[in-house]
Amino acid sequence: MASFGTALRELRGAQKSAKGVSLYSRFANRPAGRYLAAGSYALGLTPNQVTLVSALFSFAAVAAVALAAPSWGLGVAVWAALAVGFAFDSADGQLARLRGGGSAAGEWLDHVVDCAKLTALHTCVLIAFYRFPDAYGTGGDGWLLVPLGFQFASVVTFFGGLLTEKLKPKPAPGSPAAAPSTVRAVALLPVDYGVFCLVFLLLGGGELFRWAYVGLGAVAGLFLLAFLAKWFRELSAVPR
Repeated sequence: MASFGTALRELRGAQKSAKGVSLYSRFANRPAGRYLAAGSYALGLTPNQVTLVSALFSFAAVAAVALAAPSWGLGVAVWAALAVGFAFDSADGQLARLRGGGSAAGEWLDHVVDCAKLTALHTCVLIAFYRFPDAYGTGGDGWLLVPLGFQFASVVTFFGGLLTEKLKPKPAPGSPAAAPSTVRAVALLPVDYGVFCLVFLLLGGGELFRWAYVGLGAVAGLFLLAFLAKWFRELSAVPR
């Protein structure tokens, strides 16, 4: 079994393309996941075990949003758990590549956990809006539609992106990877999961959190429309 340092060096030379990745994922989440993957490799963990560690952190944070009264301390704890869970989500794929490649079952587990995390997170925000209306200013039932709309945009974007990657033809072996676009990386920041997690730092602000969440939800809806048009255009050019 390779040491932490050796594993880290190997991982630095085996990174996925940065094309289509936001600045947060490229410069914060992936590097953090690289260290976690090297540590997991040194400990003898499997990629599936790392995926489950990611799920543990993520779902603990999700449950806290629904069950605990909002406070600044809760917000920091929720954000930290979500950010660590997201970093482990990056680590499982990096660990799989370090071990010589992942499995179909491992990829399935990773995507199922990701989809469950997205669905549960917005569901628990809805529960929090319902349970603590005075704190969030969500006394009207209409506010409960916001997490549902955000959830819809997030899940359809997640599924549409996955399906598009499966249906698009794979590049020819040995073909050069497209250079990442800095403009695109910046433009994707509002819909990066890691950036979204930052909104939970505002939980103690009550209505401040609500408006920040509403704003990100509106942006997610607009990006969904743009993504659907882009993906449909790209797949329309693929011969049947």
